[in-house]
Amino acid sequence: MLTRAQKEEQVAELKEKFSRATSVFVADYKGLGVAQMEALRGGLRKADAAQSEFRVAKNTILRLASEGGPAEGLKEHFTGTTSIAISFGDPVALAKTLVDYAKENEAFQLRSAVLEGQILDQAEISKLATLPSLDELRGRIVGLLQAPASKIARLLNEPGAQIARVLAARAREGGE
Repeated sequence: MLTRAQKEEQVAELKEKFSRATSVFVADYKGLGVAQMEALRGGLRKADAAQSEFRVAKNTILRLASEGGPAEGLKEHFTGTTSIAISFGDPVALAKTLVDYAKENEAFQLRSAVLEGQILDQAEISKLATLPSLDELRGRIVGLLQAPASKIARLLNEPGAQIARVLAARAREGGE
């Protein structure tokens, strides 16, 4: 049993984490064993969701910690067996990992999430999980930025190459 001081400490810690989070996911884990929960934590560490945290907490502590903060809209989902996943980085990576885990384990059910102040339902979380991750988007942007430079280089080299081909063709004609 937690003392009042320990509970207050947990509330303060969660309140601080909620304020820094890019997203918070709420899930029901009823029926999952310790090994399955550790497998989920391990999956979060391996995935791009390394800047995230997964934990089980008491609903009253979660409700108190969410008051007045960005996760306040999740209060109604803090019922029953509740676990939360908090992302401090790329929310898409965490969503992908959680949605994939929920597909493999029927006992794990995502209830809701908050992303930049917007409350998401299960369908919206699934849509979020289909988006490209932050690293994928960065790669695409770099590719888009490099493409015009390579096109310009080709355009600048092309007239010289055409002249060289014409001269080579004339030389062959003259030599025949």
